[in-house]
Amino acid sequence: MPGENLTRVEAQERRSVVDVQSYEIELDLTRGAEVFGSSTTVRFTATPGASTFIDALTRTVHSVTLNGAALDVAAVNDGVRIQLADLAAENELVVVADAEYTNTGEGLHRFVDPVDGEVYLYSQFEVPDSRRVFAVFEQPDLKATFQFTVTAPARWEVVSNQPTPEPAVDGDVATWTFSPTPVLSSYITAVIAGPYDVVRSELTSSDGRTIPLGIFTRRSLTEHLDADYIFEKTRQGFAYYEEKFRYAYPFEKYDQLFVPEFNAGAMENAGAVTFVETYVFRSKVTDAIKERRVVTILHELAHMWFGDLVTMKWWNDLWLNESFAEWASTISTAEATEWTEAWTTFQAMEKSWAYRQDQLPSTHPVVATINDLEDVQVNFDGITYAKGGSVLKQLVAWVGIDAFYAGVAAYFQKHHHSNTELSDLLVELEATSGRELTSWSEKWLETAGVNTLRPEIETDADGVVTAFAVLQEAPADYPTIRPHRLAIGLYDLDGGALVRRHRVEIDVDGTRTEVPELVGQHRGALVLVNDDDLAYAKIRLDEASLATALEHLAKISDPLARALVWGSVWDATRDAETAPRDYVRLVLDNIATETESTTIRTTLAQLAQTARAYVDPSTRASTVTEVGDGLWALAQRAEAGSDAQFQFVKAFAGIASTPEHAATLQGLTDGSVALDGLTVDTDLRWELLEGLVLVGAAGTAEIDAALEADNTANGAQAAARARATIPTTEGKLAAFRSIVESSEQPNAIVRATAQGFVHTNDPAILQPLVEPYFAALTTIWESRSYHIADTLVSGLYPSPLADQALVDSSRAWLEANPGVPALRRIVSESVSGVERALRAQAADAS
Repeated sequence: MPGENLTRVEAQERRSVVDVQSYEIELDLTRGAEVFGSSTTVRFTATPGASTFIDALTRTVHSVTLNGAALDVAAVNDGVRIQLADLAAENELVVVADAEYTNTGEGLHRFVDPVDGEVYLYSQFEVPDSRRVFAVFEQPDLKATFQFTVTAPARWEVVSNQPTPEPAVDGDVATWTFSPTPVLSSYITAVIAGPYDVVRSELTSSDGRTIPLGIFTRRSLTEHLDADYIFEKTRQGFAYYEEKFRYAYPFEKYDQLFVPEFNAGAMENAGAVTFVETYVFRSKVTDAIKERRVVTILHELAHMWFGDLVTMKWWNDLWLNESFAEWASTISTAEATEWTEAWTTFQAMEKSWAYRQDQLPSTHPVVATINDLEDVQVNFDGITYAKGGSVLKQLVAWVGIDAFYAGVAAYFQKHHHSNTELSDLLVELEATSGRELTSWSEKWLETAGVNTLRPEIETDADGVVTAFAVLQEAPADYPTIRPHRLAIGLYDLDGGALVRRHRVEIDVDGTRTEVPELVGQHRGALVLVNDDDLAYAKIRLDEASLATALEHLAKISDPLARALVWGSVWDATRDAETAPRDYVRLVLDNIATETESTTIRTTLAQLAQTARAYVDPSTRASTVTEVGDGLWALAQRAEAGSDAQFQFVKAFAGIASTPEHAATLQGLTDGSVALDGLTVDTDLRWELLEGLVLVGAAGTAEIDAALEADNTANGAQAAARARATIPTTEGKLAAFRSIVESSEQPNAIVRATAQGFVHTNDPAILQPLVEPYFAALTTIWESRSYHIADTLVSGLYPSPLADQALVDSSRAWLEANPGVPALRRIVSESVSGVERALRAQAADAS
């Protein structure tokens, strides 16, 4: 992997001498299971006499022809780059090669469906992986047109960025010749091929064009596809974005393809978006997952404008793509679909992710320093997505929504089909809002760290406010004090509800901001700084408000306010300011009446983390048992068939720890225990089995039998995770070896195995794996592709141990391995989580 890196300096030097006009790419997908034919013709201008290189990760290069002259392949090609010397003003390069299919979700991924043996292919090129498929100047600011010609079995569907043409058929083989794309960056081109089933529709764009729509799935999943709903959300997104962006959809068609073993939620290939196929629901899923699918659909659609039409010059402005899509997909979900509480979901999930990422030793500004491709790979993180989206929400509050959309529209009009930097967007927003944004950008986008806001309240004997101030803190390592536009809410108990009685919206700046608007108001039962969640900051509750929250959180009538309080107490728990045992009590006492699915989902995950890692280790086992008992009690009391009931059962299975829990799980599995409204379908059955494995009440024989009954891709992944959950050191070592010592397992199995590896109630069984883990890191990084290496390094870190010995081993490895910043970052993030757990354990014990 290190030899495949590209630095920003190299990209800038190449851009200074090269400008690319077009690619013609011929792919032959009929040559077996390992390789495919790749022939690339590139036309580009250059500084006469200059030298540069083109990227091409290949198995074999057969020929390289530059301006009609055959080059010595052995001399110019190293399997990663092809050197090009003595360029002319106008150049034509032809590279004929064999490229390799992957099983890692990078380049051109090849999957064989265990149900019917059918082969499915799809491309994934972000960040640097189009070079695994064709020869390419792999950097975002060398845009060009791309014309694909694909030869494949005649019965397949073949999809790319342009509308699929009628193929030329020759027996069992056919050739599809696509028209050239508009100018694009290489990472958003795409080729998807296989016997996919397709459902088609269309819509009318704001400029009157008919835009064909397609939804594609594997044949063995088609029966589960809810195409009409996906088309409905797509149409709602189109209408919303075209109105707000004042720019018609910029491509000729819009296909959405659900593909197997995908590494991410989705990818914004222009006109051919690929999605992880878990968004085709073969079993019941939570409302949180249903909403997440809608947000993801609208996130990728937003990219058609922000990212595909206008693209960052270099990866330091990756946030311009991802943060904007995060913000746009949330506001469009809230305003254009039935998921009107999308901002509550954003607070519960995205902001929690952002705050966590922003407190790691690897935190970085939203506009990050990206020196090379490895830097950008690790920066697909909570800063680039969630903090950036949060900061954009703050910017919208700062400049006003109408001015913001007007500036975005002007940005698209000025920069369509080109590359931009942050300053290009800020210029338009300054023009439409009248706000000076340079200093705002410096504080919010070009510095790292998250501030903490606390209320300071003085009252008279009757509880009337006599003085009120908001105090702002910054961590010592990142001391920036920022301006915030935020609201403060005063809440009172009214009958059975805790409701907002008064609200003020103010600008906060400096370490202390007086709020005279609240003087004379009764302080109420709960004071909520950052009400409505306009600002990006951790918030703290004053002592009286925290007592109210612990007693009455479930009575807060507004779901966003509840999410803010949940988040505030969680942040205080992570920061060792609130005892973890109090957080456990808060959740078990208040989660029963929570109405927002994502808040439940996030909170239950945090509850499990608290029980397993944050409480005093001497009480860990009893706390895990208490949580398991509490979750089963919650499931029994929940409304029949409700989302909450479903989530409580799933969470119970994930933390089961006693023979009594095992008996309940077995009863749910065989039907001797039943809950009204709960159906044990295929995926839930796997979760119950994993719970039985976790407790030691099931093992290899039961897993094999379950896989025989569900011999599907999903079943194979669930089985891999369950096997890795076997609660013995021998079981964990077998899981570790199965994915570290062999590269045969595909990415989805690697990911599932890593998830099961750290699923344990007895962290001691992982102690013998500490030394093998650190011993394997360098080999993993040097021998595996980035996504696999990242999954192994982060996923197999034995974090459940959560003890000082693991910290010491981690620090020793970091001290002994000063090179490879991206690898060190993953390890340093992991050990930082353990050190945080140790501080929380100390707070719980005190």
